[in-house]
Amino acid sequence: MVRRPLGDPGVAAEIMNLFTMFREAVAQAVAELGARGDLPAEIDCGAIVVEPPRDPDHGDVTTNAAMVLSKAAGQKPRDLAGKLAAALGRHPAVRAADVAGPGFINLRLADSFWIERLAEILRTGVGYGDSESGQGIKVNVEYVSANPTGPLHVGHGRGAVFGDALANLLSKAGYKVTREYYINDAGAQIEALAKSHFLRLRELAGEAVGAGEYEGLYPGEYVAESARKFPASLRYQSGQAFAERRADIEKEAIASMLRLIRDDLAALGIHHEVFTSEREINATGEVQAAYDLLKAKGLIYHGVLEPPKGMKLDDWEPREQDLFRSSQFGDDVDRPLKKSDGSWTYFAGDIAYHYDKFRRGFAQQIDVWGADHAGYVKRVNAAVKALSGGAAELDVKICQLVNLLDGGQPVKMSKRSGSFVTLREVIERVGRDVVRFIMLTRKNDAPLDFDFQKVSEQSKDNPVFYVQYAHARVASLKRRALEAWPDGNFGDGALAAAELARLTHPAELALIRRIAAWPQVVESAARAHEPHRVAFYLYDVAAAFHALWNMGNDDPGLRFVLAEDIALSRARLALARGVALVIASGLAVIGVTPADEMR
Repeated sequence: MVRRPLGDPGVAAEIMNLFTMFREAVAQAVAELGARGDLPAEIDCGAIVVEPPRDPDHGDVTTNAAMVLSKAAGQKPRDLAGKLAAALGRHPAVRAADVAGPGFINLRLADSFWIERLAEILRTGVGYGDSESGQGIKVNVEYVSANPTGPLHVGHGRGAVFGDALANLLSKAGYKVTREYYINDAGAQIEALAKSHFLRLRELAGEAVGAGEYEGLYPGEYVAESARKFPASLRYQSGQAFAERRADIEKEAIASMLRLIRDDLAALGIHHEVFTSEREINATGEVQAAYDLLKAKGLIYHGVLEPPKGMKLDDWEPREQDLFRSSQFGDDVDRPLKKSDGSWTYFAGDIAYHYDKFRRGFAQQIDVWGADHAGYVKRVNAAVKALSGGAAELDVKICQLVNLLDGGQPVKMSKRSGSFVTLREVIERVGRDVVRFIMLTRKNDAPLDFDFQKVSEQSKDNPVFYVQYAHARVASLKRRALEAWPDGNFGDGALAAAELARLTHPAELALIRRIAAWPQVVESAARAHEPHRVAFYLYDVAAAFHALWNMGNDDPGLRFVLAEDIALSRARLALARGVALVIASGLAVIGVTPADEMR
């Protein structure tokens, strides 16, 4: 990344988070004090934080530099802060540098600095906010990974949107991201799926099947649809037993369900790069390899677990098992890896899968799980730490439940699925963009209400409409300008060269500050693995833009297009276009298409 020297607030070849820029300015000020003998020549600046102040009235940028360096400098924080503030005050982009509280340094930046940020946005386009902070580090994001037993439901949709937006966000921040889906195609649920198809095949052959035979299976109409598409070679022949055809039926049923799931995800604009099969992990000896490694590390022992909390001793049957010392790595208890019959536990397979990801070069792993798997986090984290020797990091993001409502009333279950509302039904009713945006209007670990009526409203209470409307309003301004000046050039390059210094109203400058913060939002949201921050930020940008628009309704002199002043109109159109570019950049992270007109 090209770095700006302290005296150059202008555009660089790579767009830099402005707070990173001023962190370098602080580091240079520290170096200047060191060269003068006011600070030790070698002093660690690693703990310095430069960020937006909590209260915007305190300035544009704040730093704790004086407080974290005071001990090494042998100076009182406020005394050191005064020296640093004096040095920072000479930066051409700094209008004022003040010391506050125990030693914070608050910087107020010159209007010219913010004007240059707007020009920077216009020159960069939707790539504004792209970052190299991820340094090309490989990250595996595994999300959805629903059992291949039926269509996706709206809860799966939340995890799908969260995972996909997080992958987009990490890519924008400079990480090398792989999107992965883990196919749970082994276990009792797959046998139940095959049995469900077998019963449907019997029905297609004209045999009567009692309702009781579907108990514990999958009775949804989608199974019947799937069975009807089976090849002729798998059609039921009178007298056939399930055991005879189980393997072939399981294989075809899994393939059919995966096609269904892929179609559901495609309708949401989601495409995984890697699909990994649990069956293949088991068949290739990966489980045994992971087990052997843990054993070689001295982390496997034969023992008896304590009874689960709350269980009566009369109901507990102690038995010796092969146990993984997961409690050494933050888990509550040690975990069994083999069942009493000698077969692997589900956890053993999960260990092998995460070890497989590590061996594929993913030291950074992110799993997106549903709320019903929250109790599983500690043990899998323990396994990753143990197998990698601490070299790998796993961040499990839990997506809480989605309450599907219509006018505040719970939505009835789907006839097609037999037990839930399918994701496809939700997409078909409100559209992909609405689903994707609304799923990020709450932090992932908080329950989310998805109300069909509310997400269809055209009001500020509907965040996706409010943000899209801001983008569409900007498009309407360009059309209006071309009506006033048919020969006018309102392309991004021309707007970047406009008389932007004429943007002097506090609301105009505040809006520039807000959109200039986008690179910092990208980097901080990527570090925290929190894509919902993007949706929140876009709503705030839209609100500030709409507020400025409404000010023009009250004061005609603040309107964006003024027929009597093309120069000022061009400057204000540049501001509006900057807003649109940042919104488009953020919507691309979420996976939503910007609107140029509202229907």
